[in-house]
Amino acid sequence: MNEIIFFGLNKDPKLIKNEPEIITKPIQFKFENENENENENENENEKQIKQISSSYFSTIFLFKNGKAIEYLNENDSNKNPEKIQIKENIQKVTVSAQNEAILTTEGNVFAKGRNINSKNPKEFINISSLIKDKNDRIIQDIVSGRSSVYLLTSNQNVYGIGANYDSQLGFYYKTLPKTEKLVFMMENVSKIFSGSYSNSVFLLNSNQGLFGCGNNEYGQLGLGKLRKNKIIQKLTKIQNIPKGKIIDIQCGEFHSVMMIEKENENENIKRKLYSCGYYKYNGLGKYGNENTYEFTEIKSSLFEDDDNILDFFSGHAHTLILTSKGKLIGFGLNNSNQLGTEDTKDQSIPIQIELPELRFNENISNYHVSCGYRKSFLYYSLPSFSNLEEDLIKLFRRKEFCNISFKTENEEIIEAHKLILKYRLNQNQNQNQNQIEKLQEIISKKSIKESSQIFEMIYSNNSKINPILYSEIKEIINSNEKIEETIKRIYLNENEKDFIIERKEKQYKFPKLILIMRSELYRGMFLSVTEDKSNKVTDYSELSNKSFQIFEYWIYSNQIKDGIQITQEIIDEIQIGIDYFQLNQTNPNLFDLLINKFNNQN
Repeated sequence: MNEIIFFGLNKDPKLIKNEPEIITKPIQFKFENENENENENENENEKQIKQISSSYFSTIFLFKNGKAIEYLNENDSNKNPEKIQIKENIQKVTVSAQNEAILTTEGNVFAKGRNINSKNPKEFINISSLIKDKNDRIIQDIVSGRSSVYLLTSNQNVYGIGANYDSQLGFYYKTLPKTEKLVFMMENVSKIFSGSYSNSVFLLNSNQGLFGCGNNEYGQLGLGKLRKNKIIQKLTKIQNIPKGKIIDIQCGEFHSVMMIEKENENENIKRKLYSCGYYKYNGLGKYGNENTYEFTEIKSSLFEDDDNILDFFSGHAHTLILTSKGKLIGFGLNNSNQLGTEDTKDQSIPIQIELPELRFNENISNYHVSCGYRKSFLYYSLPSFSNLEEDLIKLFRRKEFCNISFKTENEEIIEAHKLILKYRLNQNQNQNQNQIEKLQEIISKKSIKESSQIFEMIYSNNSKINPILYSEIKEIINSNEKIEETIKRIYLNENEKDFIIERKEKQYKFPKLILIMRSELYRGMFLSVTEDKSNKVTDYSELSNKSFQIFEYWIYSNQIKDGIQITQEIIDEIQIGIDYFQLNQTNPNLFDLLINKFNNQN
């Protein structure tokens, strides 16, 4: 079941055929083939929304199963929606005024647009393959600007492609007005920020240093009154940033909004918004008729002390904010009712938007907001439990991972994570009781969810870590309190770290976190309030020893072990095991791999 609330401009493209061109109040969005009866569609969870990205020319809906559909701004509305024809599973989509980009789970980026591929602007091409260094082609994140695309690699390098008319690629615009080749911009970057209508870009390094370049005509880079240059030709450090951790920056065409996370004296984390740029379209969220050249706090009585910001998003000139109390707040341009009011009056300060009753409002943290060109979305997206690949096993089993450098400013958290890994991997059995108590004290003060850094950037120069591994782990950590508490318990209790299956006096150990990610059966078992505290199951006899070896190897590596002869009997046994363990399969899945190997043998 998809929970999507929509309001604003219902054309360019037309999203809901039987509704007017302007939708004044938030309404339920439905796909034409959406089935109201959940019980009639067993695969409904596979069609859950993961992300919505929208601009003037198109709107893309990405689903949890790695597929996406697109509504295009074309005269022939019968073509909408169309499936995006990418063979690899899609992890993230970005749509802007002049381009589209897609990040796959394999770490490839496909993009299209007249500034990307002038010969055929409607054709997706693999732009990540344009990176000269083959070891730097695994892409971790993508962001679209108005007329350019930015790629963040697993080695923390940033590349840009597309238009550079405002130096948004960090080069002098007259020397390099545009490029259809990727150009290197900066190293040691943790996050990229831009927007669908922005010719400005921000890059955040691992030390929370913020750099920006591009269009600064209205002060939208927050460089201060002394830097009123219309174009910032190279990446320049942004000074006078509000104290705290930068979580996100959303860029409109004329303004930028930054979210800062702060800790108060009671160690509660509070998020606040700051804006800079052009005042005229009210994108700053505050009264006044002057541009703001530095990031200044957005204040409102709607931001209560016991409430917090869960998510926010800026479109062309309006912003939506979702709070932990379920408030939807907005400000900015409202000429197409993109703020969900019955009039078209712009809102210079934040207002609360009236919502229809939400079907899942008991889990408000699973809702997200998205803004397009005079369009607004609120949608429900459950955290996904993707498969863990062989690289995750390295995190648990290899000694060299004990010395991972976690990229966070909090030294206590760094020390805690290193102690956790050493303790978890049994590599430091001689720790004295004081160290263990210190670890427990740190974890009790800083929950895994709050620190949000437990597996932060676990890449190393000598590993081939899947680029999406970081987000997968972070999703499970942030998904719900039961999982958080389970992970915390596994780390702090040596006796609970593994789950053991005994077969004819032989023991098979599986880390519980792996089984949580891999199997619905074990996820329910480990997260149950009435969980059996026993850590072993004796003799699962439905699988022969050879079949169980195949099953064990696939759990860890997502591959079929070499040198094993596959028979029809083994295939039948594995199918029983897949059903019994309720495995979360991916493409290619275990059964398909067995069939292919069996056919190749014959």
